[in-house]
Amino acid sequence: MNQYIGKMLDNRYEILDVIGVGGMAVVYKAYCHRLHRFVAIKVLKKDLASDAEFRRRFHEEAQAVAMLSHPNIVSVYDVSKGDDLDYIVMELIEGITLKQYMEQKGTLNWREALHFATQICKALEHAHSRGIIHRDIKPHNIMILKDGSVKVADFGIARVSSAQNTLTREALGSVHYISPEQARGSRIDARSDIYSAGVVLYEMLTGRLPFEGDTPVSVAIQHINSIPLPPRELNPDIPEALESITMKAMAPNVENRYASADAMLSDL
Repeated sequence: MNQYIGKMLDNRYEILDVIGVGGMAVVYKAYCHRLHRFVAIKVLKKDLASDAEFRRRFHEEAQAVAMLSHPNIVSVYDVSKGDDLDYIVMELIEGITLKQYMEQKGTLNWREALHFATQICKALEHAHSRGIIHRDIKPHNIMILKDGSVKVADFGIARVSSAQNTLTREALGSVHYISPEQARGSRIDARSDIYSAGVVLYEMLTGRLPFEGDTPVSVAIQHINSIPLPPRELNPDIPEALESITMKAMAPNVENRYASADAMLSDL
């Protein structure tokens, strides 16, 4: 039994159930008794909560993300810093991740891939215009709702986790989507998110990842040194223009990529 289930946080949030567990936090379904609505609460893991610098950055990032307001971004409602508990209160999404959706469906119809990619770019455009880079765009962080709309989750939190992240199993999920400059440990900007969005689009269109390997390092090296097979070689039904957009978003040289999410969106 989880220690928090049944507990009331700040006399307001009643913890009901565990929704998910990540490298940094446990996510719970909870009920807000003040506003009478269900929410998701992300509670920082104990070992991280004891690191003062980590907690400070966790809160700074969460407060920055709370300023984002967009239909394609999971809303952050509240950030709380208790004596022994740090947590973020977010919109509860009734849906599945894009990763789960692809596992169910395999290769997506290109029109559906286009529909999802457009919404991801709209979310990125909004965040980037406010100076927030996601840093960890992957299908696991993209929620698909029952009506087919998309919400991107975990904005800004990736920066906190990358500070103490080694290339562990946790990073293996992310390494398939990281930009070459991230793989090299160089400075990144909004175009790094565009690369990752390109990888997600590639996977939706072809049903496979552009680069595979046995270790995170071997995958990271391919992002730096290799060019993936063009999507139409794997699926000839993909329109040429959509292949061009995917390959431009995934250009290894950041200067050859889309300059902004808005530019990619207009091509989509």
